[in-house]
Amino acid sequence: MRAIDLLNGRLKLRHLVLVAAIADHGSVLRAAEHLHLAQPAVTRSLREVEHILGVELFTRGPRGMTPTLFGEAFVEHARAVLAELRRAGERITGLADGQVGTVTIGTLLAGSNVLLPRAIAALKRERPGITVIVQEATFDAQVPRLLDGEIDMVLGRLNPIDDQRGLRQIVLYGEPVRLVARAGHPARDRAGLTLADLLDYPWVLPLQQTALRSELERMFRDRGLPLPSDLVECTSVLTVRTLVRDTDMIAALPDLVARTDAEVAPLPLPLDPVRRQVGVTIPDRRPLTPSARLMLDHLRTQAAEITGS
Repeated sequence: MRAIDLLNGRLKLRHLVLVAAIADHGSVLRAAEHLHLAQPAVTRSLREVEHILGVELFTRGPRGMTPTLFGEAFVEHARAVLAELRRAGERITGLADGQVGTVTIGTLLAGSNVLLPRAIAALKRERPGITVIVQEATFDAQVPRLLDGEIDMVLGRLNPIDDQRGLRQIVLYGEPVRLVARAGHPARDRAGLTLADLLDYPWVLPLQQTALRSELERMFRDRGLPLPSDLVECTSVLTVRTLVRDTDMIAALPDLVARTDAEVAPLPLPLDPVRRQVGVTIPDRRPLTPSARLMLDHLRTQAAEITGS
């Protein structure tokens, strides 16, 4: 007998259930009662599977049906197959209910410091079986992966998507941008501080392909100023905050980021033209998975709590 014979469609799932039931209950009659089938139907099905396999699976004795050597081997595999099918059913149910699963979030600078950790914590309290994967990159780098389904959503400052078909954006809250420096930065001692004064210090700016970088560059141009010559380009919140805290570097950070580090504080120089809408970008034509829908719900809830709306 070749193993391929078991994959030609003749062997049915009911055969596995029936053989396991006979082994469990020790007789055709009790197996039939357990399966709510007529005894002749069970006997006929047992003959079918023995014919397919070409061996005898059970022998009759004074104590009922006893598996043969072949029967013991087949019952072991039948039980394993049935157990895997039960687990598959449980997993599918869990996925459909959002009890288990994976949600992958592409994150930008805004939202990654306060909103996202709070939303993840709330989600994990409610559904500990869901795995959350967070991947940081620029918006342009995230879009192809979002469209391909490698990530479920992008959280951060909403970038223009006029030329990006198949995307939809959901606004969560509005947030100003602040120029920040370490608490003891020498620029804080300057009277009547201006943007031009800050060109004397090193800066950390977002990468060129980000919307915030474009707005900051426009701000310098509108004031007739060049970009800082002493410059680091970075979008990692941790790296930016560490550089600002440990050096004289100046950075433009979302207000929530700026207000969550006691050693970093906004400079007395407002950036009124530079505001941002923080939200999620999701595929327009592909529905969110149950896990991703739950993540989005928690992002909305936490955003409302943060803004008091």
